[in-house]
Amino acid sequence: MLTDPIADMLTRIRNAAMVKAEKVDVPASRLKLEIAKILKEEGFIRAYKILKDKKQGVLRITLKYSPDNMPIVSGIKRVSKPGRRVYTGSAEIPSVMGGVGISILSTSRGVLGDKSCRREKVGGEVLCYVW
Repeated sequence: MLTDPIADMLTRIRNAAMVKAEKVDVPASRLKLEIAKILKEEGFIRAYKILKDKKQGVLRITLKYSPDNMPIVSGIKRVSKPGRRVYTGSAEIPSVMGGVGISILSTSRGVLGDKSCRREKVGGEVLCYVW
C-alpha cells in the first residue's frame, strides 16, 4: 500500500528520465491520468496510454527527449503531501523556474496547469512543479 501514489508516479518519471528510459509504467488512477494529460499538453512527455490488467490498470508514459538525448523533464517536485497540504488562491499561483516550468493544481474545475488556472481565475491544491 502506497501512502502517496502521486509522489510515487513523479518519482518513477524522474528516475526513468535520469536513466534515459523510453517508457515508464505506473499503476493507473484518474488523478494520475489527468496529470499525464497535462504533462502531454505542456510538452513534457511524448504520450501516455492505459493498459488493461486484472487489477486497476497500468498507465504507460512515453518520455520525451531533446535532439541531444537530454530529458525534457529535468525536474519534478511534489509540493502538497498527505501530511501537509498546500493550497493557493488564483492570484498567488507560483511561477516555476521563471515561467519555464509548470505547476499542476487540483481545483474545483478538475486538475489544471498553472496557465489554465490563471486564465480561469481559480486556485486550489498545488500538486507538483515540473520543469
